[in-house]
Amino acid sequence: MGTDNVGVEAMGIDALLERVRAGYERIGPGDAHEAARAGEALLVDIRYAALRERDGLIPGALVVERNELEWRLDPQGSHRLPEATGHDLRVVVICNEGYASSLAAESLHRLGLHRATDLVDGFQAWRAAGLPVVPVSGSSSGSGAGSGSG
Repeated sequence: MGTDNVGVEAMGIDALLERVRAGYERIGPGDAHEAARAGEALLVDIRYAALRERDGLIPGALVVERNELEWRLDPQGSHRLPEATGHDLRVVVICNEGYASSLAAESLHRLGLHRATDLVDGFQAWRAAGLPVVPVSGSSSGSGAGSGSG
């Protein structure tokens, strides 16, 4: 009874994050910005819509919902985006604070995207570093209350 997970090591999320992050080199906001500007990395924002609407967007970053990430970036996938050009693509996954993006980057590694990484401390570190952020334009969700015309 209940032998479905025989031999599977149970661990907490902190231990899992430590293990996952040991498998690749993470990148800081300044280096990610420079790599994207030089055309050496694809920034991929996996934050959910409410956070993007609240905090804004990184110019040039590709927005891919977390639950679609693997489908959209698998170079062999039938639902891939045009930016998913090959397994050598350097992808920098960005979440809000740098936790979910670590798990997402590890998942991309399993798909063969061996250069995938994530942004240390996420979008919040990007913004704190004073790097470019633009408001979400033409937002269609929510009531629109609380914001003036731009």
